[in-house]
Amino acid sequence: MTGKKKSKGKRIAAWIGGIVAALLMIVLVGGWVMFGTFISAANTVQKLEDGLYCMEYTGDYGFDQFLKQGGAASDAAVADYLTKFLSHGFYKGENKIQTGAFGCSTICLTNGRGDTFFGRNFDWGACQTIIVHTKPSDGYESVSTCNLDFLGFGEDYRPDGSMMDKMQALAAIYVPVDGMNEKGLMIADLMAGDQEETHQQTDKADLTTTTAIRLLLDRAATVDEAIALLRQYDMHSSMASAHHFSIADAAGKSVVVEYVNGEMLVTETKAVTNHYLCESEKQGVGSRQSHIRFDTLTAWDGTANEAAVKSLLESVAQKNYPQGDGSYEKTMWSIVYIPKECRAEFFFAENYDAGYPLRLRDQAGFVKR
Repeated sequence: MTGKKKSKGKRIAAWIGGIVAALLMIVLVGGWVMFGTFISAANTVQKLEDGLYCMEYTGDYGFDQFLKQGGAASDAAVADYLTKFLSHGFYKGENKIQTGAFGCSTICLTNGRGDTFFGRNFDWGACQTIIVHTKPSDGYESVSTCNLDFLGFGEDYRPDGSMMDKMQALAAIYVPVDGMNEKGLMIADLMAGDQEETHQQTDKADLTTTTAIRLLLDRAATVDEAIALLRQYDMHSSMASAHHFSIADAAGKSVVVEYVNGEMLVTETKAVTNHYLCESEKQGVGSRQSHIRFDTLTAWDGTANEAAVKSLLESVAQKNYPQGDGSYEKTMWSIVYIPKECRAEFFFAENYDAGYPLRLRDQAGFVKR
């Protein structure tokens, strides 16, 4: 090959290389535009201790789009929407949100200065748990908790593994079982006293139990706003079971929202466990242990403060109710919310000696005390 031909060949190779580099850059930039927010959030997943993880998400996670398309009437439909949203339609998976039954307790106390304290126990077997701090593009900042078992990714799934594992963890945003937002609205999902599922059938958009919690954390500042929002949607039970919502706000208003024969019923109460509280034919339906826990919580007439709520939660934790064979369900987490300070204290697996401070309107703190 002559020198002229070699020079021309080098120019062509350089030109081709430049085109390839430009195309690769376009693909990478396009990929980042499409998936950058998801990747950034996935990279925040970290392990706090065995079985407990945390994640932060800032930006659009598709909830407005979810509502505009009519929501979803089943956990499977939520999973289908999420898979399409996270993959931009490039992939359709076979996600299955698991079912089961769990206990739980909540208590809301208010002192003479108008300070409110809300506590929540989540009772379940050993499970993988993730704390999720969200700052949506159009909605309130919040912190929430998800039992990763509910996502149905299998017993061996860990959210801090591969990038795919981390991306799958983003589904937890749509499957919270409790939380608090920057306005001091607090909500927890508890199993009700029987197995009657709720499936309202009108011309309203649809919500499942967990997506209703996401809606309220993103959009409601008070109990009244939360109730008004829930009335705008048809409710459908998640996890093939009966649920009721314990909802409280920074002003100290505290209610339970229950569904009986397809009707939404609201009852003011400072405590909720796992039996029905509404005035209906189901009032009181639930386990004996549920009534014991409820009576313990409602009997409290001492000082209303953070320490009191923590003590009450520990007093009704599952460690206090061993089964005949020596085993018991575990209170997988307990949370004390202090809405006026936009903070909470998170206790994992009945370890009440060391908590994780959670904060809003600031960088979320996940370091164990």
